[in-house]
Amino acid sequence: MLRLAAAALLMCAPAPLALASADMSARPGETIKFDVYRGRNTSFGAHEVRFSENDDGELIAEVSIRLRAGIGPVTVFRYEHDSTERWDNGRLVAFEGRTLKDGDTFRVEGRANGEGFDVTGRDPGGDDVSKTFPSDILPSSHWVRYPPGTESVLNTEHGTLMEVEVEFLGEEEIEADGGKIPARRYRLTSSLTLDLWYDENGRWARTEFEARGQRVTYVRRANPADA
Repeated sequence: MLRLAAAALLMCAPAPLALASADMSARPGETIKFDVYRGRNTSFGAHEVRFSENDDGELIAEVSIRLRAGIGPVTVFRYEHDSTERWDNGRLVAFEGRTLKDGDTFRVEGRANGEGFDVTGRDPGGDDVSKTFPSDILPSSHWVRYPPGTESVLNTEHGTLMEVEVEFLGEEEIEADGGKIPARRYRLTSSLTLDLWYDENGRWARTEFEARGQRVTYVRRANPADA
């Protein structure tokens, strides 16, 4: 179960990053909701991203992850993550997050300083992290597409950098929104490998990965606002 939680945020070692402004597809008022399954369609929880706009015109992305596995009414695995991102003109300008995993709570904060992005957090070993990363850092929240060639992203659980490889795998039809939709498929390889799909509008539509011998799948719910 530990690797299932790790896959939600993908932990890995630091590496340099140099990217342009993010390709922003989300709009204030939108919500992306996923039902999460493991194995053969066993319910595993939910993952949600809500978007709004503040008085300064910044895009706000609020992430909520709730994963649970149990035997009957007894919970044997529980994972929770809540975070808030602030974006200005395609750049991450502030981030704060809280993660509950294995009974431990991790908190991360980050803020643009004009020349870089300052982050404080706690690594998996329990040591405090306080570093400045490139100003164009992308977080590991997945709703922003990672351009092919991306080498590292900000781990939103610990405030560290994750070394990654990103490749575009092509276009295909997937299950989402209660039916079938066309989507573009990307593969993000790190300590685990995730396949990520984005719809014709660039919105995150599906995720699949394997951990501890189980297939985990994110299926996007239909959004009434899109009807």
